[in-house]
Amino acid sequence: MSAVLELSNSISPKKLESIAREISLLPSNEHGALPSRSFQSPSATRLLETLFAAWRQTSVSPLELAGMIRGASSAYSDAKQAFAAELIWSGPRTPIVSTRHTEQALLEVINAAEDNLFIVSFVVYKLPSIFKALESAIQRDVTVSVLLESSEQHGGAVSVDAIGTLKKELPGAVLYLWEDKKGEFQGAKVHAKVAVADYRACFISSANLTGHAMDKNIEAGVLIRGGNVPVTLQKQLRALITTREIVKVGAE
Repeated sequence: MSAVLELSNSISPKKLESIAREISLLPSNEHGALPSRSFQSPSATRLLETLFAAWRQTSVSPLELAGMIRGASSAYSDAKQAFAAELIWSGPRTPIVSTRHTEQALLEVINAAEDNLFIVSFVVYKLPSIFKALESAIQRDVTVSVLLESSEQHGGAVSVDAIGTLKKELPGAVLYLWEDKKGEFQGAKVHAKVAVADYRACFISSANLTGHAMDKNIEAGVLIRGGNVPVTLQKQLRALITTREIVKVGAE
């Protein structure tokens, strides 16, 4: 249940244990108040409300849900400890320092995704290996979300309609755009280049999703596994959706 994972990534293990203990005492998923409202922040309370709403749609027992929360909390704590960061480099290579290419790192993040994958890029051109990996992720029921800069035709800053291209090439992907750039953000661009999978791994790079960026340009980035950075990055992207700073393409 994704709501369990979201909750475990946002609340301390001690508070999660209190929540799990109170849930385990409930008679069923149809009864009982939200546990321990008094010590929850507004954002944590919203997550707990989301969890209860999702729970009521299942046959999961209170004891089972409590166990899921405890398991997710333990897994998250372990993941925070298992932190690793790796320099990624594209362009001229030397025999002095060994680094992996941008394409290899991006493929690792895409292929690691089991539930959610979020990619942000200024522009994208068709890249056979990357598109094939994204298609494979969609086929294994990964929710693939992509945020891109709009084309000049649609009020953005790129000459090509990358969003239109992705709609045709990856119809299973969920596409987002930064549509309402008012006030201090007028004229701003979607300039980040990141990929994050399941709150567990992320790739932050200077490289757009283009052939030259993958293996010709001098591009630098970092591949991060575990720790807080993938968690915070994925939460930030989800928050932009929740607050409607970015909107789904085609949504009314």
